[in-house]
Amino acid sequence: MKALVTGAAGFIGSNLVDRLLAEGYEVAGFDNFSTGRMEFLSDALASPRFSLHRGDLLDSASLQAAMAGAGTVFHLAANADVRYGTTNPRKDLEQNTIGTANVLEAMRACGVKRIAFASSGSVYGEPEVFPTPENAPFPLQTSLYGASKLAAEGLIEAYCEGFGIEACIFRFVSILGERYSHGHVFDFYRSLRHNPGELQVLGDGKQRKSYLYVQDCIDAVLTAWRRTGRARVEVYNVGADEYCEVNDSVRWICERLGVRPRLLYSGGSRGWVGDSPFIFLDCKKLRALGWTPKTSIRTGVLRTVAYLEQNPWLLEARCLP
Repeated sequence: MKALVTGAAGFIGSNLVDRLLAEGYEVAGFDNFSTGRMEFLSDALASPRFSLHRGDLLDSASLQAAMAGAGTVFHLAANADVRYGTTNPRKDLEQNTIGTANVLEAMRACGVKRIAFASSGSVYGEPEVFPTPENAPFPLQTSLYGASKLAAEGLIEAYCEGFGIEACIFRFVSILGERYSHGHVFDFYRSLRHNPGELQVLGDGKQRKSYLYVQDCIDAVLTAWRRTGRARVEVYNVGADEYCEVNDSVRWICERLGVRPRLLYSGGSRGWVGDSPFIFLDCKKLRALGWTPKTSIRTGVLRTVAYLEQNPWLLEARCLP
């Protein structure tokens, strides 16, 4: 089978590409390299079963050309810098919602009938139920990123009903691990490398977050992809059975680096506009398929730091807004 992976040069996408190739798939990768890195695809590019297509989701012609001959789409491409949504409000709309609409139209044109979509636990806004199940009532949306992902989910569901497509929608917590190139662990590590005596922490450090190691995430996606009951649309939470405070993560990183910085908190109980102070998802539905995470949050954080230590080029290459 040939699979198209959008966002193939990104953190999660490149790890998924490697896994699909290892399992015998022919893989077409699609990426605009806004945050993706060619270095992440070094192993894939050596495979005769991998083809790379450089293009943007807003370019429908390039997207259809990359999708030709595919039997399934793993749609991971998105705006990755969640916290900057209010700086450029159209970015989430274009890259997450309109981009997904273009993927669906390309599927219709190419006759592709299955899609796996990387959504987010952010679609729950600030829920009242913890751990939060897939059927939780949706509160008011608090982030442009979450709103754009929820809109993309709605488009996928409508296309499934209207055009006979099958979909697995995955609502991820934050993912950690090798090739991680944005987020709090990256920011803290880079800051401490520059100034080990002081660390700026957005929020009060008491925000409670659930994280998942990238290989556990890919295990979850592929488990559901293979074992789902083939309903028209299946929605799965993807996360760990634990959470930690931001202060815990800071402590683990500092212990790993052997530093004791002065911590400077800012932003009240939230790190940025739309940041939910508590994210913890109920993953019983996915667990019922036989999946379970193998890596603790602490181990995931430490493996991420180890990767950054071993790949200092990424600190220089990654330019945040």
